[in-house]
Amino acid sequence: MKVYPYLNFAGNTEEAFTFYKSVLGGEFFGVLRFRHFATVGPMAGLPDEDLDKVMHMAMPLGKDGMLMGTDLLESLGQKLVVGNNVHLNLVADSAEEAKRIFDGLADGGKVTMPLAETEWAEAYGMLTDRYGVQWMINYEGKNKFTLPQN
Repeated sequence: MKVYPYLNFAGNTEEAFTFYKSVLGGEFFGVLRFRHFATVGPMAGLPDEDLDKVMHMAMPLGKDGMLMGTDLLESLGQKLVVGNNVHLNLVADSAEEAKRIFDGLADGGKVTMPLAETEWAEAYGMLTDRYGVQWMINYEGKNKFTLPQN
């Protein structure tokens, strides 16, 4: 099983993904815009200001992950409500990588738990980035967590 987080934005998907690419690396698989589908189904007749917004965007996260996103359109009855129900947990391959990613995502955001050693991780921290997305950065390292036995 693979988990592909899908993020919704209020018209700034491409800006957010460009930022994530600068921190996480990788390449976009392409950007599909509403313009590409504006002649069929519920997207027929979209206002001009919505045609160049992002319908679907994706980029790899490591070898097995994928980050996907879209712009929500009020013209389609969609409204973005930023909440606290989603965290993206990134598991780094090293403490150095965890720090680089944490520092990059924290730029312009708000740190809710500084990157530090915990009982379950050599490096763990939580933050909300400048786009309101909540992240957990984790490097298990020498503090490999095991479940307690009953």
